[in-house]
Amino acid sequence: MAATPLLTPRARAIQRTTRQSPYKMRLVIDQIRGKNVSDALALLRFSKKHAAKQIEKTLSSAVANAEYKARLANEAIDLDLLVISHAVVNEGPSLKRFMPAAQGRATPIRKRTSHVDIVVSERAAKPKPTARKAAAKKTAAKKTTAKTAAKKTAKKSGEEK
Repeated sequence: MAATPLLTPRARAIQRTTRQSPYKMRLVIDQIRGKNVSDALALLRFSKKHAAKQIEKTLSSAVANAEYKARLANEAIDLDLLVISHAVVNEGPSLKRFMPAAQGRATPIRKRTSHVDIVVSERAAKPKPTARKAAAKKTAAKKTTAKTAAKKTAKKSGEEK
């Protein structure tokens, strides 16, 4: 029996050559990975980090791409079920600059850039818990009746002796 996938692939957005170091961007992207889209957008909106603004733009673009894909396929999409399934910050090309130093020297400066990649997926709807609870109650009832029957027979056999 094949298990149903929890996430269905939806849309992605990529922002290339963002003028922020990947290390600083990863601090923010680690906070939102795997979260609900609405929770992640709220977290990014009130974050003090400069990287949060760039990541927020990329995330909202991914959500817009998911809506567009759903509209083209004539499907319904629930934005509350969207989850960030894949969020990565990779290193982009470095801008090489030089700064004057003492005694006529020049020291190199590397201004780092980042590539932000975010994939948004829709979490599959959970099965109704009422059906599961009913099945659990039936098995629990069977167990308790078997236990009580065993106790009663043990008492009767103990009383007869």
